[in-house]
Parts: sequence; C-alpha cells; structure tokens
Amino acid sequence: MSLDVIVIGSGIGGLTAGALLARYGKAVLVCESHAIAGGAAHSFHRRGFEFDSGPSFYCGLGKQRPSLNPLRQVLDVLGESIEVVPYDPMGHYHFPEGTFPVYSNAEHYREAVAEITPTGARELEQFEKRLLPLYEALRDVPTIALRADWQLISVLLGRYFPSVLKMLPQLGVIQGSVGDVMDKEVHDSWVRRLIDLECFLLSGLKAHGTIAPEVAFMLGERTRAGVEYPVGGSGAIVEALVRGLKRWGGELRLNAHVEQILVESGKAVGVRLRQGEIIKAPVVISNATIWDTYNTLLLKEDLPPSYRESSLKTPAVESFMHLHLGIRAEGLENLTGHHVVVHDASKNITEPGNTCMISIPSVWDASLAPEGHHVVHAYTLEPYEGWHRDEGYEEKKKTRSQPLFKALERVIPDIRDRIVLELIGTPLTHSHYLRRYQGTYGPAIAAGKGMFPGSQTPISGLYRVGDSTMPGIGVPAVAASGILCANTLVTPQQTLELLEHLGKN
Repeated sequence: MSLDVIVIGSGIGGLTAGALLARYGKAVLVCESHAIAGGAAHSFHRRGFEFDSGPSFYCGLGKQRPSLNPLRQVLDVLGESIEVVPYDPMGHYHFPEGTFPVYSNAEHYREAVAEITPTGARELEQFEKRLLPLYEALRDVPTIALRADWQLISVLLGRYFPSVLKMLPQLGVIQGSVGDVMDKEVHDSWVRRLIDLECFLLSGLKAHGTIAPEVAFMLGERTRAGVEYPVGGSGAIVEALVRGLKRWGGELRLNAHVEQILVESGKAVGVRLRQGEIIKAPVVISNATIWDTYNTLLLKEDLPPSYRESSLKTPAVESFMHLHLGIRAEGLENLTGHHVVVHDASKNITEPGNTCMISIPSVWDASLAPEGHHVVHAYTLEPYEGWHRDEGYEEKKKTRSQPLFKALERVIPDIRDRIVLELIGTPLTHSHYLRRYQGTYGPAIAAGKGMFPGSQTPISGLYRVGDSTMPGIGVPAVAASGILCANTLVTPQQTLELLEHLGKN
C-alpha cells in the first residue's frame, strides 16, 4: 500500500493528526518507538495497578455538546467516545497556612476564596470578568475548523465572521499575558499567588509567562462543562484515538523506532527505521519534540543553519520526578482525587520540589487498582542536569523523591505504612521511555517573549505536532496541534464537509 502520511510518535498530537487525516481519506501510518501507544499520555500496568504516566486532569470530554475541548471534537469526528466520571470539588490546594478546596463552579470557588480573603475574592471576580469575554468570543470558533496556513483567513472571514467581530475588542487581552490582567485587577497577595499557581499547573509558567487565552479557556470551560475523569484513565483516551485511526483505515506500528527522517532536494520523502527498513511517503509529521526532531531525526544539513540554531535554543520546561504508588485504602473513604501541595510560601512555586501535584484517580475509577487499594501518582519539577545512571543513582532517586512523600503526608499522614508498590521515576526515566529531549514537557516560551513555532517547517512535506508547537502542556493543546496540522493538509472545503457531517449527527 502506498502511503500519504507517516506520523512519528503516537502521543496525543500524533494520534490526533493521524486519525483525523485517516478520516479525511489519507493513507496513514503511525510509527511508535515504544511497545505502548500514547507517548506522555500512555498508561502502564504493574501488579494489578494501572498508572497514568502523565496527564491526570480533564474537562469537556463527556456527553455535553458542543464541547470546546479539541480532543472531544476529534473523537466526535472519528465516531468515538469515552465514559467519564464528573466530580466537584476539583481537588484541594495545600498551602503552608492551610488547605483550600478548589471548585469548578465559579461561584463556589469565589466563596471559598472569600473565607480566606473577602477583598481578594472580589478582585478575583473582576479578574474573571476581564477574561471570560475572551472565552465567549473564542468558543464560537471550534478548534476542529482551524488550520495553520493562510487559508485560515478565508475560513474565519467566511463561516465565522460574526465571531471574529466579537474577538476584535479582545485583541489586547489575546496578545497579552495573564499577568497583565492580574496586575490591573488583583492586588491581594494571596489571590495573586493562587493565580500564579493555577497558571503554573496549566502552562508550566507563572501568570506573567502564560498567555491569556489559555486561562480564559480554563476558567470558562471548567465552569460550563465541569471536570471529569475518563474511565480507564488516560489509556482510555489513547485507545479511543487508536480505534478511530484504525476505523478510518489508518495503521499503528508499535516497536517501530524511527531513526531518521529522509530528505531529498529539500523535501521529506519518508523515514528509516532502526532496523534499516525504509518507508516512503510525501508527508511526514513528527510528534517528537522540536529538539529531538531537529537534532536527532534530521541530518544537520537538512535545515537552514540559522533556523536550526535558533530552534534548538528554544527554552525548555524542566523535567519531573514521578512517584507511582499502590497503597492500601482502608480508612480513606472520604479521600478526594486531586491535590497540589506548596511546601514553602517563601520560595518560588516553580522551584523543583516546592510544588507537588498529586492524583489519586482510583477514587473515581476503582478498576484502576486491586480491591481495597488506591493508585497514586505524584510529581514535581526536577532539572535533568546532574542525573546519571551511576552507582549513586538509586540513592539520589530516594533523596529527590522525598518532597513528594512529604506532600503525600499532607493528604494521607500514614502513607508510607500503606505502600504495597513503589515506583520512582526521574528525568532519565522520562527521557528514556518517552524519548524526549532531557525529559522535558515542552518549550518554556513566556507570553510576549516569542511565538511557538507551529506545525510548519522549512522542509517541504515535513510537519510537526505536539507540545513543542502550541502553548500549554495539557491534552487540549496537543490535540489542537494535531487538528491544525491535519486540516492544513486538506482543503478548507473538505474540513467544512466534515463539520457539516458532524452537525447532522
């Protein structure tokens, strides 16, 4: 079979692009180096426990329509769906001075803030009022209709012209950072720290580094759609995308490590696998990071020198320490699923080990753990530099994971006595299994300090998707990158026909 498209990597971005192109009728092959699909969103099993390797927070995946979540839009187009469990409160933030419940309902959220700082709650309301009109403007233009080339203009001015007019008054906010809005509306130090924390959880950067549309979408969508957990974990999302890929004629090959993207006369012509097999296609889409794509998959001479050099200088988000635990659950009947612990208020929330994220998804989906047990995933920022697989590696793992254990003790004081399975992941683990440059979660491009590079490359026929192409480190952002790339490879009319078909079902 002759191929139209080869996708390198089966992360959410790669699967989204591949499955959507298959839906458009393209002959698609997705090559995955690992034995499991999903990239940073894959699930893995150990002794009856099922762990999410990365994302743990989801919104807009359920039955409500229309959904603004790009991933849900793709699943609708593919004819796939997943079962979800809604919940509220979303979780708890544990600050040194006390624990704060976080609600998806905006009014309940502000009421909780008012118990700590009434002035801050009023300022938070004004902050939200500045951002929510942007959400209202953006919600009328579904991501599934967008593309990453000049023909986007005709799409916006044709089908979505009234929505574009609604956006015009918001241009100043769209182009600015969340920090700009915060500086105008919020002076309460406690609420400013809260906004910084939520931006960090969303983008890996604090408010002044996070673009306003990201937070506008988060505030609007979690209130409108609520939050939920997919039954079966992140693996269920990956399985749905793989089903959609195959349903429309696409193919997924596991244990198919792409060693090189083949370029001839400035055009991508295919890939070479580690075993030596050459696979040809006129379009290649890399779901690898910008650093791995340009430094490892391509020859140095394939790219213009100045472009390559500037691309490889893109700043990266740090890697993470991960703690995956199986624990005994007796006595934990009132446990909630999401927790964020800030150890020291005097330190920067982005300092490695100071802010720890905790997910206990078995409180919503008991099938993820053996009966009478819970599955726990805790993680915190950790620099890649200084990590080596030497004689001190195991001891360093234990030492650097202690902030995670300390954070878990804020939630479950006797956590260490409950452990039946313990797995510690380091930046080296992340780099090895996910084949990501220094185990990073993507670029750290602050708002106003540069543009994300997008899906286009200087090489004809070579495109990129994933967290190196779109702001944000979450699932919606990488799904959006796959949509924009796939739509760019077909005509606007084909996308319009797909949307019309979707609207009839």
